[in-house]
Amino acid sequence: MSAVNHHKVQSYENDWRLDKWFRKNFPELGFGHLSKLLRTGQVRVDGKRVKAGFRLVEGAEIRIPPIGDNPNAAGSGFAGTRPSPSGKKPHSAEDRHYIRDMVIYQDNSVIVLNKRPGLAVQGGSGISRHVDGLLDCLQGDNPERPKLVHRLDKDTSGVLIIARSSRAAKSLTQSFRDRKTRKIYWALVIGRPERHHGTITAPLDKEPGSRGERMMVSDDGKRAVTDFQVIDSALRTASWVAFKPVTGRTHQIRVHATILATPIVGDGKYGGKQAFLDGAVSKKLHLHARHIDIDHPDGGILSVTADLPRHMKESWDMFGFDQNDTSDPFEEDDG
Repeated sequence: MSAVNHHKVQSYENDWRLDKWFRKNFPELGFGHLSKLLRTGQVRVDGKRVKAGFRLVEGAEIRIPPIGDNPNAAGSGFAGTRPSPSGKKPHSAEDRHYIRDMVIYQDNSVIVLNKRPGLAVQGGSGISRHVDGLLDCLQGDNPERPKLVHRLDKDTSGVLIIARSSRAAKSLTQSFRDRKTRKIYWALVIGRPERHHGTITAPLDKEPGSRGERMMVSDDGKRAVTDFQVIDSALRTASWVAFKPVTGRTHQIRVHATILATPIVGDGKYGGKQAFLDGAVSKKLHLHARHIDIDHPDGGILSVTADLPRHMKESWDMFGFDQNDTSDPFEEDDG
């Protein structure tokens, strides 16, 4: 049988009815069964027996008995996994391990993932597994379900920030909206840009038609600006380029890379057949959100770096690039 838990009432939960709190956090626990838990003293507030309509006060402590996968079933022993706040079936051990293995930083307000390539951030047509659907696995004892505050393309890997509370989500979202973030992406591109560094300014708009989410350069589009710096090259076969997006448009780096006539390796959507190299180089997209600096909701700067995914590590090794390079390619530009 799993252990008894205790939850300290947060400021935003002040004056909630106790039965509302359980509906929010344990949606599969029916009112009848909650009433029984209250009547038998298994659920208490500050050690005292209370009724379902009891009003919570910030700082009070709720005693939560073990609640299982089907808490309303007759004879339930309450052993098992806490149900997700969405009311869906609890995630499997495989799902929990899968998403937790991506965590590279965590504190009371923020979780940072090194998102794997091929994993969508949000659900959609034909998408059965995505980050948003797995966030219950990262909630732990936190009263609120983690929240997305930005996204990465499905095939782009790297730094993905998750808020652990509504307050943190508001702060982080504002930082992204006000462009108080500094993001650096690493990419392997076909060939070598004519310029070693510079800025790409080309407005982007959605391409008309039924080709799915695809962007194009358009004078009528939204402003899109990307700084770039070539870090290393393998003759004229391929280059390691760092991109620093100033704006955050959909597929911005991928489209801007084609403006340099150097599409990102594996990006057939924008580079066509020319985006693939012969031989052992993976056909997966070689675009990785390597680093981010952002205002932390609790003060100071959150600075996180994510290791390359396996297919990019293999390509870096193949071309003799230093995948452990921690230097800042844009230091002079920023200074």
